[in-house]
Amino acid sequence: MRTILAACLLGLGLILSAGAHANTEPTKAINFQFTDINGKSFKLSDFQGKWVLVSFWAPWCPLCWAEVPALNDLNKRKDFVVIGIGLDYGPDENVVRETAARHNLDFFAVVAGGARRNPDSPFRQVGPVDFYPTSYLYDPNGEIVMFIPGQLRMKNMLAFMDSWNAKNAKAPAASAAEGDAGKAQSGASRARKPARTTY
Repeated sequence: MRTILAACLLGLGLILSAGAHANTEPTKAINFQFTDINGKSFKLSDFQGKWVLVSFWAPWCPLCWAEVPALNDLNKRKDFVVIGIGLDYGPDENVVRETAARHNLDFFAVVAGGARRNPDSPFRQVGPVDFYPTSYLYDPNGEIVMFIPGQLRMKNMLAFMDSWNAKNAKAPAASAAEGDAGKAQSGASRARKPARTTY
């Protein structure tokens, strides 16, 4: 319960500071576990070492379809996984399957997530979803580093990922050059603390 409350407060803070860059430590995420529309189960820890984008959408949301080509392109990357979660579609889960096919969602997985008000809805393992689309980006360490209310801006997200990769690639070299075990630990800790960003 505390984790859900913390995620909700995090989401509220990020919504209030939309457009700003918050230099806070990333949140170690819940190791979410979902089952897709084909009955395949998976969890966040299955994707260790990859970027994971969880994108929430609704079948009736026209803005959600504008970002599908970008999400499909991201999912084709070897270092990236896109999980689409359909919410608020009514009692028939087939609506999610039909909508995903109609809009050509080519994601790692598509999940029928029920309604936001359901106590077992998948969004409760990720973070608040106040409107559609809403996405959360997890870094390769499994930490939430970006909350994206509304449509994804590919250029901003790729720039953030490049910056994160550059910081994490340089950290071991800088630490080795320092030659001090204490400094090496300090450098490694800094490398695991990319800024959480809202776009």
